[in-house]
Amino acid sequence: MTTNISTRLLYAFVALEECRHFTRAAERCHTSQPAFSAMIRKLEEAVGTRLFERDTRNVTLTPEGELFSEVARSLILDIESAFDDMADYAARKRGRVAIAALPSLAARALPAVIAEYRRLYPGVTVTLHDALSDQCLSLLRQRKADLVLTAPGANFTEFESRVLVSDPFYLVCRTDHPLARQRHVKTSDLAGQEIVHFAKSSSVRQYVDILLRDIQTVHSGFEVEHLATVAGLVEQGLGVSLVPALTLFQFRQLDLAAIPLASQDQVRPILVVKRKDETLSIAAQGMLELIERQIGRARTHVK
Repeated sequence: MTTNISTRLLYAFVALEECRHFTRAAERCHTSQPAFSAMIRKLEEAVGTRLFERDTRNVTLTPEGELFSEVARSLILDIESAFDDMADYAARKRGRVAIAALPSLAARALPAVIAEYRRLYPGVTVTLHDALSDQCLSLLRQRKADLVLTAPGANFTEFESRVLVSDPFYLVCRTDHPLARQRHVKTSDLAGQEIVHFAKSSSVRQYVDILLRDIQTVHSGFEVEHLATVAGLVEQGLGVSLVPALTLFQFRQLDLAAIPLASQDQVRPILVVKRKDETLSIAAQGMLELIERQIGRARTHVK
């Protein structure tokens, strides 16, 4: 059986139970006494039994009314709690947001954003996954991430994406390397240089291969996955490397030189990606807005 009882009827019941007087209960509910009486009759019809005993002097609960009192108060509590919860979510006092990002972004650019978000919305739980592009997209696909920050790839058609920022390339080398004294480096300057490469599966390697396709460089023999490993190899003089600006923090920790490429025709776009045709939660939308303000405000070059 489907029963249609509005919250207004439940509040009317509680008011009459507490006031034990139709006129005073009607005043509490901001309605006329005849309209209030009609509300109580409608509630009793829906329940299928009398809930109140009435006489000229008293209004008391029937035994069934005593039972219904527990039900009514429980329903009101659940409804008010549900609306309070939704108000908290709407105000970002509660909720959760999960981000998946390339390790270079997760290590440097995102922590400051997350710290500011936590300051603004301390009740929202934030999860950060640092992973390569394919893993990031897998997390998005599995609904374990709301937002992904990554470089372009082949598996983006099922998602909605847009460019957050463009990431120019730099040469990193030891400070005593001959190229370290130049203000800008041309790709032709890298002819004959030993290159420490990132792994072929990385987005960085795909762009570096394009940058160096017409240059006769020397393969150092190293193809590694982690920034720290590239930095360590360069520090020991085992080669030089081309890296995006967003990764430079790792190399500056070792006091290596970072020289921008003279031509920035080839830059690595950083995309913000989400599931297609889905509205972000209020918590995730707030995170996206903060990411766009703090990371995406320089949309052409990252210094």
